[in-house]
Amino acid sequence: MYFCLMYTPQNLEILGIIPARWGSSRFPGKALADLNGRPLVLRVWDQCMKAGLSKVVIATDDDRILSVCEKAGANVVMTDPELPSGTDRCAAVAISANEEFVINIQGDEPFIDPQAIKHVADLLIEFPDRPIATLANYESDISRLQSPNVVKVVCDHSGRGLYFSRALIPFQRDHELTGWSHRHQYLTHIGLYGFQRKTLLAIAKLPVADLESMEQLEQLRWLSAGYPISVGVTSYHSIGIDTPEDLERARQHILSL
Repeated sequence: MYFCLMYTPQNLEILGIIPARWGSSRFPGKALADLNGRPLVLRVWDQCMKAGLSKVVIATDDDRILSVCEKAGANVVMTDPELPSGTDRCAAVAISANEEFVINIQGDEPFIDPQAIKHVADLLIEFPDRPIATLANYESDISRLQSPNVVKVVCDHSGRGLYFSRALIPFQRDHELTGWSHRHQYLTHIGLYGFQRKTLLAIAKLPVADLESMEQLEQLRWLSAGYPISVGVTSYHSIGIDTPEDLERARQHILSL
């Protein structure tokens, strides 16, 4: 059983940042892709505005995204196109922010649950000795658990992340693979992160770690540097848009609601 709290933080300054870059190897310009009459990034922004954050900012690297977001009334800032990751883009915005906590919301998840964002904020507040927080959910489908595109996480009994991997962890040495999910509740990671602002600024300066290079998971850089990560278990399943085919499925999903 993993530790999981849910309560609504009050009178706390929490900044939500949505990194939205133009370039994408599989789907260039997807931030402005039309999702049933509204650009993808603004669908994300709509959901974030329901989460009770003190401020929500779209951090982009492109004038086209900037213009569309400004016209929609969103709070949007331009960041350096050379920044290597969404975390770095968030840090660039957080440098001049006053909020104590920062939540990095993926710019390609138009159905992000506001309660999931609140959950991450709750973890940061409840565990001040863990300056980073994220979410995971239970998964029993062996085919998904075996996929390197599905990131797995193992935690201690208090919900602190021990390791994240593209491999199927933990490995059950003495049992057949088909029965693994019946013997253990596997957790798959959801890419929603919260940070103490000072920690976000610090980790943006860290060099790439060996484990990160091997797994291509930036959270391993933070763990390698000794930063504890809270992992909250949720029933929320993220729906990201990585390809034009994903976008079409999202359009059909909206029509079915």
